[in-house]
Amino acid sequence: MTPRSARHKRTTLVVATAVAAGALLGTALTTSASAQTPSDTTARTPLAAAPTALSSASRTSLLQKAQSGAADTAWRIGLGAEEKLLAKDVVKDADGTLHTRYERTYAGLPVLGGDLVVHTAKSGSTEGVTKAAKAAIKVASLTPRVTTAEAQKQALAVAKAAGSDRTAADRAPRKVIWAGSGAPVLAYETVIGGFQDDGTPNELHVITDATSGKELYRYQGVETGIGNTHYSGQVSLTTTQSGSTYTLTDGARGGHKTYNLNQGTTGTGTLFSQSGDTWGDGTNSNAATAGADAAYGAQETWDFYKSTFGRNGIKNDGVGAYSRVHYGSNYVNAFWQDSCFCMTYGDGANNNDPLTSLDVAGHEMSHGVTAATAGLKYSKESGGLNEATSDILGTGVEFYANNSSDPGDYLIGEKIDINGNGTPLRYMDKPSKDGASADYWSRTVGSKDVHYSSGVANHFFYLLSEGSGAKTVNGVSYNSPTYNGSTVTGIGRDKALQIWYKALSEYFTSSTNYAAARTGTLSAAAALYGSGSTEYNAVAAAWTAVNVN
Repeated sequence: MTPRSARHKRTTLVVATAVAAGALLGTALTTSASAQTPSDTTARTPLAAAPTALSSASRTSLLQKAQSGAADTAWRIGLGAEEKLLAKDVVKDADGTLHTRYERTYAGLPVLGGDLVVHTAKSGSTEGVTKAAKAAIKVASLTPRVTTAEAQKQALAVAKAAGSDRTAADRAPRKVIWAGSGAPVLAYETVIGGFQDDGTPNELHVITDATSGKELYRYQGVETGIGNTHYSGQVSLTTTQSGSTYTLTDGARGGHKTYNLNQGTTGTGTLFSQSGDTWGDGTNSNAATAGADAAYGAQETWDFYKSTFGRNGIKNDGVGAYSRVHYGSNYVNAFWQDSCFCMTYGDGANNNDPLTSLDVAGHEMSHGVTAATAGLKYSKESGGLNEATSDILGTGVEFYANNSSDPGDYLIGEKIDINGNGTPLRYMDKPSKDGASADYWSRTVGSKDVHYSSGVANHFFYLLSEGSGAKTVNGVSYNSPTYNGSTVTGIGRDKALQIWYKALSEYFTSSTNYAAARTGTLSAAAALYGSGSTEYNAVAAAWTAVNVN
């Protein structure tokens, strides 16, 4: 079977300050704050709630309109006089309903955990509000008792204890309002740079109470072409020609570029450039092979989001990210950084297995989509949902590409041989098969590394798509159990993806936990297919089957 992308006509044509999203695998970072459950919203007419594709100009216009009316919106939804809204994103449904995502400030200070989504009918009436935190924002004093130097010293100690190497504060601590748990308080946010213990860049955010000096929360900001690729065979790539030189620049997809770090760990690297338009030879000894894999993964991920959800790039603004390959030496990981709007790939153990497979590429770029929408904090249950979102949507990319060299499956990283024995990194039908991931929710699941707490949502998605019990898909055998011994009937992967994406972009917030994810996906299913529909009931059954009730 010819890969879908190989049938594309090749064209030859003459980045943000949001919180970052994560690595494919990583080290656990604990927190001392619990997530809040957002409020539910009222479901609307089935099928009228599918998102419509917005041009960059239309999206910009809607955001400008939302910002110009932000003061009125803040008053209508009951915010206090010291609170202001900053429009971040907007989604428009087929029936004209708008879902506008806002960040919040209080007395001019950023409110961490204060993000919210306002759902507005075509008539202009407010249908509901989904908030990351339910507590009213009111802080008695904005004068800190702890100095910035003391907050920075504490944050550095936290980073070192978590295994960070060569730690240093990226910038002086900034004053914020922390609303992620309990009563909102004045706090400092310190971002620690350097590297984590496995060589991954470090962007550890430490939140310190500005009155008591107590650590309140921490989370990690780095979430872990013709191309003769290593994993996907020969594929068509969109490149750019200037004179007699070709570069791995995709002018058809926002100008995405692919760079060679050549075993370095800093900077952008060197843009892949050559006199011919054939990239790599399928072997790891040719540096351009990994470049071709990365460019192909970026291309397929862009097309998946555009075709499936009408999303125009990672930030839905038509702007391409960039990719860096050959990071470090023997680096067994890949990661997304929202701070540079880029994804980075190591070459694996002994530099033999670059982490540039199709599902890994989709996984990493989906961290960027999460950062641009819900902004799920990379810690505890919200961090598990962040990782699961990348697994879920990365799986969607792999099925969408329909590449005979790498068929779609419900395995994560099956091509890159991280374990050294040919087994995948993660399994969606029964996550515990990897020896560490959770099949079901429990009160302690949030204390797991986010790559393992993600198992609950991965299992939910598999059950919603394919159902429980034994099944074979594209030649791979699965057997998915349930917590309560129930039988779950799947609704198909396409519908499951629509429900998850709608929940992510319209109902999830930065602190969504598993209970709130159930609420959000039920709201999404009700809006898309109707409350009480087969799809709605399947969402409820699949969550119950992984013990989220």
